[in-house]
Amino acid sequence: MNNKEIKDGVYGSFGGAFLDDRFTSYLNEIEQTFNRLKKDRKFINELKRYHKEYIGRQTPLYFAERLTNKIGGAKIYLKREDMCHTGAHKLNNAIGQILFAKYMGKKRIIAETGAGQHGVATATVCALFGLSCVIYMGEEDIKRQEMNVFRMKLLGAEVVSVKSGSQTLSDAVDAAFEDLTNNLDDTFYLLGSAVGPHPYPEIVKYFQSVIGREAKRQILKKEGRLPDYVVACVGGGSNAIGLFGAFLDEDVNIIAAEAGGKGLETKEHCSTLELGKEGIIHGFKCLLLKDEDGKVAKTYSISPGLDYPGVSPEISYLKEKGRISSVSITDEEALKAFGMLSKYEGIIPALESSHAVFAAVNLAKRLDKAKVILVNLSGRGDKDVEVVYKKHFAEV
Repeated sequence: MNNKEIKDGVYGSFGGAFLDDRFTSYLNEIEQTFNRLKKDRKFINELKRYHKEYIGRQTPLYFAERLTNKIGGAKIYLKREDMCHTGAHKLNNAIGQILFAKYMGKKRIIAETGAGQHGVATATVCALFGLSCVIYMGEEDIKRQEMNVFRMKLLGAEVVSVKSGSQTLSDAVDAAFEDLTNNLDDTFYLLGSAVGPHPYPEIVKYFQSVIGREAKRQILKKEGRLPDYVVACVGGGSNAIGLFGAFLDEDVNIIAAEAGGKGLETKEHCSTLELGKEGIIHGFKCLLLKDEDGKVAKTYSISPGLDYPGVSPEISYLKEKGRISSVSITDEEALKAFGMLSKYEGIIPALESSHAVFAAVNLAKRLDKAKVILVNLSGRGDKDVEVVYKKHFAEV
């Protein structure tokens, strides 16, 4: 999608870098490193090696035949990012950014996490390269994702509980930026989603774009044509922009599935694309959920990884321009998809991914059998099984 409104980290009225001058040299160094390394053949070959030998790429594109037959409509294909090492797409970005840190000579890595998957991915690559690792995680998310917290600690990371605000992902990002402010010289912030000040959204998109490139080649091989729809869940937006980017210039419908929580009417949700207004959070401008006083709203989702009041600046722009559409999926609907995919395909999806699966299932019912839907299955549900079992599961 070529557009003169997209340039240097600005997407129309979204994006940019809104941090004080203390961060200027840090962000400039990262941008310069990014621009240099993405043209460096040694770096590219090293990244490809880790993709193949460590992450396990390429991930399969799987035709969900039993689920498709159960629904009785369009074909549903799953891009199996759940089969990446550590269980989600997050490692694509973590392995790329840790190589940045290595080339920049940084020895201390910090990160934020919600569902814990980015925290696990960051702890994993820090163990791989022998670097110090500090992960900030909201106290509420720590309670919801105890096993991922254990995995991070097992990998050698220090997990810092964030007790401020709603004690979820947004607050973890705040804490990580505060740490960075005090440790700019030796610390690299390995940001997990396509958010934050420029150049972070572009960097994350670059490393996650492997999803869309692979999926495009794979669907052309399997179906002999492009899909009619691509669907991904959206919190911050890393897995989504990783998939969407390959199809923006094609005649393909693009759908972002957001966390509807307990319903839009309850205010306990994270449906930023549906109800957000332009605003600034964590150093960038995007669509943002605000309360009656114009402040950042408290959000809620059964899925910690979607529990964020903002969204990628590029996705904000694409929504404003009408290139992508969005749909709000409630907790109850996501849980239904969680059960359906487990029951009919033997694949237990992450609760985040379950939002995209439900959106695809609901869409497939309304389409004829000749249509094709490609869904990004961004992560597996090992981390969610206990909470679903204890509190939420309903028979399908």
